[in-house]
Amino acid sequence: MKKTRTRFAPSPTGYMHIGNLRTALYEYLIAKSNGGDFLLRIEDTDQERYVEGALDVVFNTLKATGIEYDEGPGKEGDCGPYIQSQRRDIYKKYAEMLVEKGAAYYCFCTKERLESLKTSDEALGTGFNYDRHCRDLPKDVIAANLAAGIPYVIRQKMPLSGTTTFTDAVYGDITVENKTLDDQVLLKSDGLPTYNFANVVDDHLMGITHVVRGNEYLSSTPKYNLLYEAFGWEIPTYVHCAPIMKDEHHKLSKRNGDASFFDLVAKGYLPEAILNYICLLGWSPSGNEEFYTLKELENVFSISGISKSPAIFDIEKLTWMNGEYIKRMDDEKFLSMTLDTVKKVFEDANVAVPDSDILKKIALLVKTRINTLAEIPEKIGFLAVLPDYDNELYVHKKMKTDREISLQSLKVTEEAFEASPSVKDNWNSQAIYEFLIGVAEKNELKNSQILWPLRTAVSGLPATPGGATELAEILGYDETMRRIKDGIKRLTN
Repeated sequence: MKKTRTRFAPSPTGYMHIGNLRTALYEYLIAKSNGGDFLLRIEDTDQERYVEGALDVVFNTLKATGIEYDEGPGKEGDCGPYIQSQRRDIYKKYAEMLVEKGAAYYCFCTKERLESLKTSDEALGTGFNYDRHCRDLPKDVIAANLAAGIPYVIRQKMPLSGTTTFTDAVYGDITVENKTLDDQVLLKSDGLPTYNFANVVDDHLMGITHVVRGNEYLSSTPKYNLLYEAFGWEIPTYVHCAPIMKDEHHKLSKRNGDASFFDLVAKGYLPEAILNYICLLGWSPSGNEEFYTLKELENVFSISGISKSPAIFDIEKLTWMNGEYIKRMDDEKFLSMTLDTVKKVFEDANVAVPDSDILKKIALLVKTRINTLAEIPEKIGFLAVLPDYDNELYVHKKMKTDREISLQSLKVTEEAFEASPSVKDNWNSQAIYEFLIGVAEKNELKNSQILWPLRTAVSGLPATPGGATELAEILGYDETMRRIKDGIKRLTN
C-alpha cells in the first residue's frame, strides 16, 4: 500500500481561523493514524494578501497545539522547497506542459477587457465567466504575441460537454456538468500560479495521498481532477468537511470578529482543550468519550467519523471543557502556568506581594473554581484589595445571621483573636477553624454565625473561592484583623 501523506497548506494572512486549525488537525490525524507523514506547505502565491509575521502565527500555532510536521519549512525533505513562492519555475514548466497537451492555452486579454466583461456579466445578474476569447487563437498569432512580449496568463481548457464525476470520502460520488466549469487561470501574468493549480502540482510532486478541505471546494474539485487526468497523475483521496458555524446561518470568520486560536488562548483557554473541542466539531468518535489527548486521537481517529453536517461553535461547551481540563491538570503544571498571574494581581493593586507559599495556596484555591485562566484575577482580586460592599451581605437566612448577629460575631471574634497569641503563632486554616468553633460554643452562637460574618468581612463578596478560615490563612493575621475591624466599623455605622 502507498504510504499515507497529508499536508496542511495555509496562506500567510496573519490569522489562524479555527476552521484552518481543524483542517490541520484532521490532516495530521489521518497521517498519524495510518503511520504516514504530515507536511506543512506555505501557499503564498497571493502576494497581495501576504501579511508580515503571518508565518510565525502558523508555526507558533502548530507548536502550541503539539501538531508536529514531518516535512516543511525548517524540516526539509525530498520534496522541497515547501514555500510556493520559491517554486515559481516548477509551475511555469507544468503550465506550459498542459499547453502542449492541449489542456490549457495562452490568454492575452487585457485587464481592461476582462473588467468590461465582468461589468457586463454583473449587469445581467450572472457571475463572471471568461468568454474563452483566446481559447482557439491560431498558432502564428500566439507565437507573435509571445515574441512581442505581450503579457499573458495560462488558462485551463475545460471540456465543453459531458460530465466529471469524483468520489469524496465524506460526501460520496458527485457529478458536475462540464459546461458549468469556467476556463480558470492556472498561471498568472506575474509568473505565479493560482491557488488551484499550485495545489495540484505540489500535491502530486509531494506524494500527497489525502486532501482535507472545506466543502466550499466541492465545486472546484472537478477542475482539479481534470488537471490530474491531463497530466496522467493519480488522483488523491478527497475529504471535504462541512463548515464550523457561528450559528445556524453564519460561518465563523475573521471578518465577523470571531476568535482565532491565539485569541482563545489570550482569553484563558488551554491549547489542548481547544484542540480537543474543535476535533469534535464535525467528527464523532465510536464511543461516548469526549476527552482526548492528541496522542489518543492519533489512535482513535478515522475518516468515517467525519460528518456531512455543519457544526456550531459553542463557546459555552468549550468553556466547560476547558474548566474540566484545568480541574484535571497536575497541580505543579497549573502553578507553573498561573503563579505570575496571581502575583500580578497584587502588583497591579500596588500592595505587598505574598510569599511564594501563599501565592501557591491562592492559585490552588481557584483551580477547581475557574473555567478559564483569564478568570483568575477576578476571582482573587479581593485578596489584594477589599472591595466596597453592602452590609446586606451579612444577612443570610440559611446561616441564621443578620446585621446584629454579625456585629456581635465580629466583635467576639476580634476579642478572641487578640486574647489568644497562640492562634496568631499557629495561623493556619485548620487551627483557625477549631479555635472559632470554640468561640462560637463559648458565646452560644452557631458555627455559621461565626464563620459567615468572618467570610463576609474578609472578602466583601457573596461567594468566594474558599471558606472563611482558608481566606484568613491566606490574608494573614494582621490583614484579617484589619478587615474584621473594618467590618465592625461598617456595621456600627
